[in-house]
Amino acid sequence: MTTDLRVLRQPEWDAWYDNLVRAFGGVPESSEERELWAELTEYDRSLGIWEDDRCVGTAGAFSFRVTVPGGASVPAAGITMVSVAATHRRRGLLTAMMRRQLDDIRSWGEPLAVLTASEPAIYGRFGYGIATYQHRAEIDTTRVRLSVPPGTDDVRLRFAAPADVLDACESVYARTVPGRPGMLARRPGWERVMVLDPEGERGGASPLQCVVAERDGEVVGYARYRIKPDHDHAGPRATVVLDELQALDPAADAALWRLLFDLDLTTTLRTRGRPVDESWQHMVSDIRRCAVRSLDALHVRLVDVDAALEARTYQAPVDVVFEVEDAFCPWNEGRWRLTGDAKGATCVPTREPADLALSVRELGAAYLGGVSLVSLAAAGRVRELRQGALAEASVAFSSAVAPWLPHGF
Repeated sequence: MTTDLRVLRQPEWDAWYDNLVRAFGGVPESSEERELWAELTEYDRSLGIWEDDRCVGTAGAFSFRVTVPGGASVPAAGITMVSVAATHRRRGLLTAMMRRQLDDIRSWGEPLAVLTASEPAIYGRFGYGIATYQHRAEIDTTRVRLSVPPGTDDVRLRFAAPADVLDACESVYARTVPGRPGMLARRPGWERVMVLDPEGERGGASPLQCVVAERDGEVVGYARYRIKPDHDHAGPRATVVLDELQALDPAADAALWRLLFDLDLTTTLRTRGRPVDESWQHMVSDIRRCAVRSLDALHVRLVDVDAALEARTYQAPVDVVFEVEDAFCPWNEGRWRLTGDAKGATCVPTREPADLALSVRELGAAYLGGVSLVSLAAAGRVRELRQGALAEASVAFSSAVAPWLPHGF
């Protein structure tokens, strides 16, 4: 039977979304969660594959802006809701959707595509490279103490219902976005995702709780978390499950972390999806008892190499010619001369001899400054053709602050 790949129509959304839910295990979502995703779906940027009246494939693209090194906010398609029905595997459906998506994104004039992967092995063949990593930790707060910076005691903390302080917290988040590559500027409606709290997804923990940090009456930070109660023969041993924490300065950040470490009747603080260079790791008395683990987060694909490389700035002056391989998006293939510094950059086609050879996947991995071109070269993924070019480019591409994806999509 033939299949039809087409832009999603609004009346088709339920069947389309049901296929997605089934592909990810089939556990029903709450009506609140389902309704919110229906509202956030951008129909003209979403694709479905249909066999007669049955949906057998899904893919969407949110309209995001992502911070890049230098602080610019660059349009990026947030690839999401990708699924292929188990009955239709190995028929090229995923490749067809990836092909259509990248062609569409290019036509929209967006230089980047980004995604988080349920299975990291899938998307490399379509040119996506892992550009950010995240830390998760399980901290024994009975054995680990914090040493906080000066000014921490000047920060006032207070509890608040998450919905009551949503606007103030969203303002804090928005002010942090330009300061770290990889962060997403949230479109209207996304703030509701951050406080979505269906009972079926709490895993036995409490409803979402929130504490805000204030200075001179202004909210300068917040933490959202849950408490998962537990007891044994020795007494209470509950776990604090951190959902989100943002702060505008070190003292506010430390005040929030100290509260999470010190909550009564708890013995463990569990975090996930946190920046790899986060400050608490340098405040703890014993990092070994924090069980820190690193995982992949944001995968980046340069849709237009020249526009993407010109959109960011560079930590040090760079003048390098890349030989780029990109079989999936052949308009990117060939030699590109990148010239840039901390003030800006140009990237143009050239016939000059190449200094470095790599695929678009490696450019995506290095793009936000968190993955070193030197380390990619050590893995055989980048070839140095002019001595010294690798070190020059690697330093230039680096970021003083580790890139971070603050939430999934």
